[in-house]
Amino acid sequence: MMPIRYSKRTITDSEQIDRFLMQAQTGFLGLADGAEPYVIPLNFCWLDGRIYFHGADSGRKIAIIDANNRVCFSVCEEYGTIADPVPAMTDTAYMSVFISGTIERVESPEEMRDAMQAMLDKYVPGYYPEPLSMQHVQKYRSSMGSATAVFRITPDSLSAKGNPVSDEKQFYPGRTLSMDL
Repeated sequence: MMPIRYSKRTITDSEQIDRFLMQAQTGFLGLADGAEPYVIPLNFCWLDGRIYFHGADSGRKIAIIDANNRVCFSVCEEYGTIADPVPAMTDTAYMSVFISGTIERVESPEEMRDAMQAMLDKYVPGYYPEPLSMQHVQKYRSSMGSATAVFRITPDSLSAKGNPVSDEKQFYPGRTLSMDL
């Protein structure tokens, strides 16, 4: 992986990266369809150092994955605008993670259940009183009626960067330059 150009924004704290990936809401799966890039936003979970997601068992995404299992996955959360009296210093507060790796269809029913349970725990915590049953996982169908596949991305490389914002620099509606001089 190429190093992050703006190295002072590099994040190497694995606990911070894990927390970020466990709470971030949307990731972007990057695939290569021949010479044409194909990027899909999706819900995901970070479990045991891997990205998991589920979806229909057929379609363009599946055809591309079957032809080329090399993928990238990107997650970014924006935390607001950083105000500064110097226009060139106005910036965005954020954190992002970029993963390169391989993608595989999960075959183990137990691993499928664990990944789908992790997604439920992330997106609707406490909503379901009981954990997913193996029977539910095996019979689950997508909104289009096809069987549901669970996928696992195993990272070869992972990089993270961010730009935190302090309360005194956070832009808010009504804030003006004269307040900062």
